[in-house]
Amino acid sequence: MVSAERRRPVVVLYERIADAIHAGVYPPGSTLPSEPRLAAELGVSRPALREALLLLQEDGLLSVRRGVGRTVNDSPPRRGFEHVQPLEDLLGTGAPVRVRALLRTVEEPTDFTTQHLLAPARAELRFWESLLVAEGTAGALSQEWAAPDDVLARVHTAFATALRDAAAPDRTSMLAVLTGASRGVPLAGHSTVTATLLGQRRGEQLGRPADTPAVLVTQVIRIGDTPVLAAKHMLPTGAPALPLLQSN
Repeated sequence: MVSAERRRPVVVLYERIADAIHAGVYPPGSTLPSEPRLAAELGVSRPALREALLLLQEDGLLSVRRGVGRTVNDSPPRRGFEHVQPLEDLLGTGAPVRVRALLRTVEEPTDFTTQHLLAPARAELRFWESLLVAEGTAGALSQEWAAPDDVLARVHTAFATALRDAAAPDRTSMLAVLTGASRGVPLAGHSTVTATLLGQRRGEQLGRPADTPAVLVTQVIRIGDTPVLAAKHMLPTGAPALPLLQSN
């Protein structure tokens, strides 16, 4: 089990609010209290609260309505990613993009990973957080979660082994490990692209102001009906272009 002390503070706060939503404290369609009031009720600072609310909005639990405030959504949106290729390869069509590890750990499921990886409570999920750096500048922030080890052992043993034995996990992304271990294994993905702001923590990681506009790409990779990887990729203003191939 992953102790609360090892979980990121923003995740702990995120879960407190998500749990209140699921428990009906804030029912679907209701409006959350104002930031000052909610921060006081939760006993946290407004910047910390704003960071957690931003994540809840990105994950589809909340919406922002002009003149109304933050409201609880009736149901979360679909998430995923259509093109199964490491983001560092997609962004590296100009200057080479390298992966710089920020965190390699295990976490208990959040509402996001419960929704997208179907992870049971108390499961342990590998979590990788990385910067994608081009010409010395951080161009994107990636957060990736793998399905529980027992699920990977059942549906994709090569991926489970590659994750465990990765030679240089601090210099590669989880998706790169997955695609490298998946020759002959059919992978499917879906995605959403959302306009958002970096927020304080991610702004500090990327060396940008908290109110920097950004694009969030949410990605889920499946084998058949089983999700094996979920990710969030944050691309701030000025990031390398992300090419998308479309056809009719």
